[in-house]
Amino acid sequence: MKKNIRSYLEHHPKIDSTCYIDEMSVIVGDVSLAKNVSVWPFAVIRGDVNSIQIGQNSNVQDHCMLHVSHKKASKPEGSPLIIGEDVTVGHHVTLHGCHIGHRVLIGINTVVLDDVIIEDDVMIGAGSLVPPRKVLKSGYLYVGSPVQQVRPLTEAEKEFLPYSARHYVKVANNYLENEISK
Repeated sequence: MKKNIRSYLEHHPKIDSTCYIDEMSVIVGDVSLAKNVSVWPFAVIRGDVNSIQIGQNSNVQDHCMLHVSHKKASKPEGSPLIIGEDVTVGHHVTLHGCHIGHRVLIGINTVVLDDVIIEDDVMIGAGSLVPPRKVLKSGYLYVGSPVQQVRPLTEAEKEFLPYSARHYVKVANNYLENEISK
């Protein structure tokens, strides 16, 4: 096990063989990464007190912080972090114990807090704050601190969501091929 991929108690990260994990990132504990997930430099994914799941083709960009809230008597499930497929998590994003659907783009330096639900096909503008328990409905652009629904996504924006994820899969594969050729 690489030093940047660590167990916590009895929990061991489960990382598909197709994933790209930068050596300068850290993944700890009860974390599951599906096919073609990429984790970029200085991202931290810490599943120590609850679980984190990241779906196929999603990417966690540089300097992201992903964490969870613990289980307790008043909230037996705590707040795990669940990220769907084809999600782009922009640079410096903080995700904490939330649920993110498929084909979502989370803009640079956004903060998403506990028990937020982001439905499928959503864009969140850079620098936004999504407060606890907020629900972001499918098909919209959200911006601001606190985040507000701005307008429906255009067809071009909806098409961009899976494109962004596929682009990062391609870039990650370039990095993986470079590692193999050394």
